[in-house]
Amino acid sequence: MVVTSLARWWIAQETRALLTRLDRVRPFVLNMPMTPAAAVSPAALAAIESHLSQGRFRLRRLARRFLRWLHGPGRRAAASVCQRAFSLLKLRFNSVMSQFDIFADVLSQRSEHETGTWVAGLDDAAADALEIPGYTDRAPPVICYVTRGHGAAIRRARTRLPGGDANPVAIISIPRERMVGSGIAASLVHEVGHQGAALLGLVESLRPRILLEMERRPRAERPAWQLYARWISEIVADFWSSARLGVGSTMGLMGVVSLPRAFVFRFDPSDPHPIPWIRALLSCAMGNALYPHAQWKRLAAIWHQFYPLAGLDAPRRGLLSLLNATMPRFVQLLITHRSQRLRNRPLGEVLGLRNRRPELLLEVYLRTRASLPSLKALPPTLAFAVLSQARASGLMTPERESAIAGYLLTHWAARSAMDANIICGAQPLRRRRSPNYANLVS
Repeated sequence: MVVTSLARWWIAQETRALLTRLDRVRPFVLNMPMTPAAAVSPAALAAIESHLSQGRFRLRRLARRFLRWLHGPGRRAAASVCQRAFSLLKLRFNSVMSQFDIFADVLSQRSEHETGTWVAGLDDAAADALEIPGYTDRAPPVICYVTRGHGAAIRRARTRLPGGDANPVAIISIPRERMVGSGIAASLVHEVGHQGAALLGLVESLRPRILLEMERRPRAERPAWQLYARWISEIVADFWSSARLGVGSTMGLMGVVSLPRAFVFRFDPSDPHPIPWIRALLSCAMGNALYPHAQWKRLAAIWHQFYPLAGLDAPRRGLLSLLNATMPRFVQLLITHRSQRLRNRPLGEVLGLRNRRPELLLEVYLRTRASLPSLKALPPTLAFAVLSQARASGLMTPERESAIAGYLLTHWAARSAMDANIICGAQPLRRRRSPNYANLVS
C-alpha cells in the first residue's frame, strides 16, 4: 500500500515543525547573560559553537532531503516506511537538542552572582592542572559548573555525546557542597586527572602491567592485584591530584569519603572506585612516594583511628589487610611506570613537581604569610597547594582558607577575561567569513 496523501501531509508537517524548532535554537553568544569574567574561554566557546552549529546544519540538511524524498520517490512508499524514516530523523533531532541542553546547563550557571565568576576561575585552575609541558600540548578546553550531589564528575573531551558525536570540550561538574575552599581543588583536579590519563594513555598502559605483576606474585596476593587493575582509572586520577596538590589532595579526598562506617567499608565488585577505606590510605601512600614527609603517616594514622578494622567480618578484614600489605609494591609500580607516551620516563617523574614538596610549600607560606599579591602570582594549583599545606600544618583556619580561595577564583576569572580582551583587541578587525559563519546564526 502506497502512502496516502493525508499520511504524507502529516509526516511533512511534523518534519517542518522540527525545522521550526531547530531554527529557534540560537548560538550561546546571543542568549547567555553573564559578566565577561564569568565567561568560558574563547577556545572553549568556539569549540562548542562550532560543534553545535555543524550538528544543526547536518540535521537541517537531512530534514530538507527527507522532505524532497517524501514529495518525490516517497510518494510510492508505504506509510510505515515513511514513518520509520521520520522516526529516525526525530531521534537525530532529539540528540541535537540533548547536546545543546548539556552545554546550556553549564553556561547558564555563569549568570549567577559570584558563583558564575568562581566557576570561571575553576576553568583556569583546571587548565593549569591539566598542563604538563611537552606532554599535553594538544589538551582540550575545560569548562566547569556546579551541581547538586556529593561527588564530582567529568564528561571527557572526545567521548561520545548523545547521538554519537564527539564531545569538543571537557566538562567537569563540582558538587556545590565543596564551594569554596582548597577542598574544591581536590575534587576538580581528580576529574582533570581522568582527562590527563586519557591524553597520556595511562590506563591502557598500566592495566596490562598490573596484570603481569599479578602473575609474578604469590597466588595469595592475586585478588589484591586484580582489584588494583579494576580500579586503576580512579587510582590514576587520584595520583594526578596528589602530584598537583600535595597534601590538599589527600585531605580533600578524606573529606569526601568520610561517610558512615558501612559506606567506608562497602565493597562492590562492579564499582570502578576503590573501597573508600583503602582509597584514603592509597592517597597517603602515593603522596608519600611523590613528596616524602611525616605528614602522610600522621594522616594514615588518623584514618585508622576514624575507621578501625575491628568489628568487620573475617573475609572483609582479610581483603583489606591484603590490600594494605600489597600497597607499597603497587605504589612503587605506579611511580616507576614507563610507556611510549611518557617518552619512557617514570610516571612519578613526569607528574611530580619539585615545588610541591611539603617543606617548599611551607616555605612559600611562611615567606608570604598568604598575602594576596603573592598568591595571585602563583599558578592556580600551586596556590591551592600552598593553602592546603598551611592548613594541614595548623597555620591557617578554614575560614581564612575559604576567603582566600574565593578571592583567587575571582581574580583568575577576571585576569583571563582581561587577557582575552587584550589579545582580541590587538588583532586587526577582519570581516572575513569563516566556513561555519552562516551556520552559527542560521
